[in-house]
Amino acid sequence: MEDYSESRRAGERLAAGHGVDDPFAAAISATRMAMIVADATQPDIPIIFANDAFLRLTGYARDEVIGRNCRFLQGPDTDPKAIQAVRDALAAGEDVAVDLLNYRKDGSPFWNALNMSPVRNDAGQLVYFFGSQVDVTDKKVVELRARDHSDGLQQMVEERTRELTEALKQKTALLHEVDHRVKNNLQLISSLLLLQNRRVPDPAVKASLRGMLGRVNAIATVHRRLFQSEDVERFDVSAFIRDMVADLMGSAMRDDIRVELDLERVEIPAAKAAPLALVVNELLTNALRHGFPEGRGGRIFVGLSRLNGDFRIEITDDGVGQDRETRASGFGLTIVQLLCQQLKAKWETTDAEPGTRVVVLLPINGTQ
Repeated sequence: MEDYSESRRAGERLAAGHGVDDPFAAAISATRMAMIVADATQPDIPIIFANDAFLRLTGYARDEVIGRNCRFLQGPDTDPKAIQAVRDALAAGEDVAVDLLNYRKDGSPFWNALNMSPVRNDAGQLVYFFGSQVDVTDKKVVELRARDHSDGLQQMVEERTRELTEALKQKTALLHEVDHRVKNNLQLISSLLLLQNRRVPDPAVKASLRGMLGRVNAIATVHRRLFQSEDVERFDVSAFIRDMVADLMGSAMRDDIRVELDLERVEIPAAKAAPLALVVNELLTNALRHGFPEGRGGRIFVGLSRLNGDFRIEITDDGVGQDRETRASGFGLTIVQLLCQQLKAKWETTDAEPGTRVVVLLPINGTQ
């Protein structure tokens, strides 16, 4: 058994108010704040002094406290990390301040705001640890309730987020399925138009069927792009134009026509995708059909950019151009005019000298 006799005598002197500094000893003995002094020179740093406030806080008698390490106040729910912080500070001879869940003699828990400070002699040797304890149970209860409330709100937010995410996934899957089915149906219509076109001898009817076939294919391309996109609410116009140019040039089989693209990424609401796709299809088809008769090659430029609050689409060819009567009476340009009204867009056709330039301005505010 360890000999704490000298430590006990030092503690008794403190308790009686007879230390090196009597006013200080008397103050810590009489203060309402719970205080202890532990002997840092003894193994396990035993308590050598505990004032009356400490005894009232913990419910222990003085002879049940003196000679023990203050860990006897710990219990089953005391945080091991907080305990380790105290141990590390004591081992290093440093200050430590930590809130610990401690237990009174009767087993009732209380939150203890513990502060331990080292005391050194004139030679710099660590001789004591001075500790104060404050019951902060009410404060911690409020903090824990607030934390539990916050955790509950966070859990509700996370649950609601999961529900919305799942709903969005289901909506996306449904829209993808709709786009997939529409695309398949449009491909079936395209096949029927192509079959009919092969059976019709009249060149004018053939031309009309080819025009309808191109328009159906344009809308089918829209739904294919939407089916492949992760965002079913937005439509990438630049990606669509690349697809359409590839399809048109493939079906036209014109190696003597070069297409140049300068496309900025532009997204519009999916609801506006089909009418805009038809506008671009009509303008590109007109450039190929009317600008470059057989035996005359050239260049088509397609540009897509933002300009002064508008999305600007430009299609320019260096072909033979169109006379004013053709521009005014063409069915394709009538479609462009009607669809631009629907999109609240402006369009203008001018001479490119040589060829034709068409510019469509689609207001950005109307596509957000």
